[in-house]
Amino acid sequence: MDRVPILKVGDVLLVSIQTDLQDRTALALQEDLAERIVRTGARGVVIDITAVEIVDSFIGRMFAGIAAMSRLLDARTVVVGMRPAVAITLVELGLSLGGVQTALDLETGLRLLGADSLEEGPRRCGTADDRRARDPDRLQ
Repeated sequence: MDRVPILKVGDVLLVSIQTDLQDRTALALQEDLAERIVRTGARGVVIDITAVEIVDSFIGRMFAGIAAMSRLLDARTVVVGMRPAVAITLVELGLSLGGVQTALDLETGLRLLGADSLEEGPRRCGTADDRRARDPDRLQ
């Protein structure tokens, strides 16, 4: 069974769906994502559906279910990159995706989640004491 990769970017999990989802793949994604949110303590989830051309009522409900599950695990969800045809289909199916924030692109989605850790610039590795312990000559 195919798995959808889940990448950690700062305190956000990025799910980029590169193909139309089959029901089994969507169910596996829901389970994998719940486990990753708990394991990483992620505060947000971005689901990029730019490559998704077709959705049905099951997949639409899965997005809403993923968002509800993420909220229960203290993470917010934003779906980005929705094509007009997908939006029209969801409306025609009567799916509102309640609780799911949407954005046109990844950058806006990350901004909605307040992905502060992405704007911090280069990370320092440990405290000055940690760096001094690793290289005592350098930080005297």
